[in-house]
Amino acid sequence: MLLKKLDDLRKKVMPKLTKHIGKTHIIKNRSEEVKIKTVLICRPNQRLGNLLLLTPLLQQIIGSFPGCKIDIVVKGKLAGQVFSEYKNIDNIIVLPRKPFKELLKYLNVFFSVKAKKYDLAINGAKGSSSGKILTYLSNSDYKIYGEIIPHTEKDYEHMGKNNIYNLKYYFQQLGYLIETKTLPVLDLKLTKTELLKGKEILSSCVSDSNKKTILIFTFATGAKCHSKEWWNGFYKKLENNFGASYNFLEVLPMENVSQIDFKASSFYSKSIREIAAVTANASVFIGADSGIMHLASASKVATIGLFSVTREDMYRPYGNGSFSFKTNNKTTTNLIEELTNLLSSQ
Repeated sequence: MLLKKLDDLRKKVMPKLTKHIGKTHIIKNRSEEVKIKTVLICRPNQRLGNLLLLTPLLQQIIGSFPGCKIDIVVKGKLAGQVFSEYKNIDNIIVLPRKPFKELLKYLNVFFSVKAKKYDLAINGAKGSSSGKILTYLSNSDYKIYGEIIPHTEKDYEHMGKNNIYNLKYYFQQLGYLIETKTLPVLDLKLTKTELLKGKEILSSCVSDSNKKTILIFTFATGAKCHSKEWWNGFYKKLENNFGASYNFLEVLPMENVSQIDFKASSFYSKSIREIAAVTANASVFIGADSGIMHLASASKVATIGLFSVTREDMYRPYGNGSFSFKTNNKTTTNLIEELTNLLSSQ
């Protein structure tokens, strides 16, 4: 109980203590050539979506600084699966989720980023107190703290894009051009073997393997989860409009629950890469804003993200024909119309 109270206090106090870190950081225009060989990315978060939203930044860094080695600070156990095919990642450094319970391990991470020499350190989320401190303490020549920078991009607020815009702006001040004509999309970098296995699993789950498949994910945490009434009404329209041409497959959450009471064929797995591989073999994924929605996006399937309470500008899926849909402003009939347009374009 005491440790929980201390951790709650830490979460309240640290943002106030760290809000000015990085604001006085001066970017000096340097005459020597910019060389980036070692990079530290600080994103101490364990949520699947937040880890996947780092993949565009990783792609941009690898493309801008070929051959660089990257250390990444995270929390939880998912990062190993998410980043397993990013060969430039040298070390995944896991920050304990409960700092007061594992204080020595927690502090050791901070000491480790101070001891190792980096060329570039990046705080992957401007609201992260730990990320700011790690970036500040890092033994790095260049430091990007994630604060809002002067920008004109309409999509700057998006969590998969603003780190790239910050990177571009920072190095512009150094006279070094970061090319961003086409921003990278979320990418899990599924292997051919994984994709083939995913195709086999999907075929075994549906009634007609000759039909294409529409995937749905009916779960989400808290207020993001749409009601059984909403999902049952939408699923009935799916059947009426697409049942003759498409299979329907529900991806089940870890909780193994269904908002449509398991009316559709279903697929369950605890492996995020297996879920992504199955998803990649579908025609479209439909689900509320969640880690699984971002996983679908990172599998490069067309993804329709259902939004009702969270910010579209920060989390909407993009690329591969993906789009967001505001369920409290539009009807399920509108969604069927937009889905029809998407499928007809494939």
